[in-house]
Amino acid sequence: MTQDELKQAVAEAAIEYILPMLKADTIVGVGTGSTANLFIDELAKHKHRFDGTVASSEASTLRLKGHGIPVYSLNAVNEVRVYIDGADESDHHLNLIKGGGAALTREKIVAACSDLFVCIADESKLVDVLGAFPLPIEVIPMARGHVARELVKLGGTPVYRENVITDNGNQILDVYNLDILDPVALEKSINNIVGVVTNGLFAARPADVLLLGTKDGIKTLEK
Repeated sequence: MTQDELKQAVAEAAIEYILPMLKADTIVGVGTGSTANLFIDELAKHKHRFDGTVASSEASTLRLKGHGIPVYSLNAVNEVRVYIDGADESDHHLNLIKGGGAALTREKIVAACSDLFVCIADESKLVDVLGAFPLPIEVIPMARGHVARELVKLGGTPVYRENVITDNGNQILDVYNLDILDPVALEKSINNIVGVVTNGLFAARPADVLLLGTKDGIKTLEK
């Protein structure tokens, strides 16, 4: 199977996983990226079974609305039953690196507000140690230089992601050369740097379930 076929398979598996949760008042959190887009397309087939969604980016909002799926402000809902999103990397403890699509802050907020976080990915994203994928950091523009210098002190090599502005009006630094042996500690350390909005480590709030598309079928990993 190609990577695209694996992504499609895991998007369909995610629908099967959440179908028992869908009720008239259910709010579904929806992430951002290529795998999340496939999930949105599948979710549209069941749009009359639940109330609506909360989206982690403007791009996902447009795609959901294009399918006629209601999208609510997070401030307007009381509960997000389940959040479905992809990842750039996952370890076996379901700690994630996210932010390749520059939506990490809103993704982290929706994940934090959700009862259940289901990550969907193809098997290439599962690693023993996080860090081969550069860690995205969303920064306030005026603090970019300061944050970059502090990241160097932590052993990373930050690179400014040019011509990218987040939905929040901020910039992205991608940090290379990190072997992330303690994801929770590093997530907290980076978030404590003045000027950082948040970083792409999802370790303080990891995924609860990882649905992994493999050539041998869908594998389910739980925290």
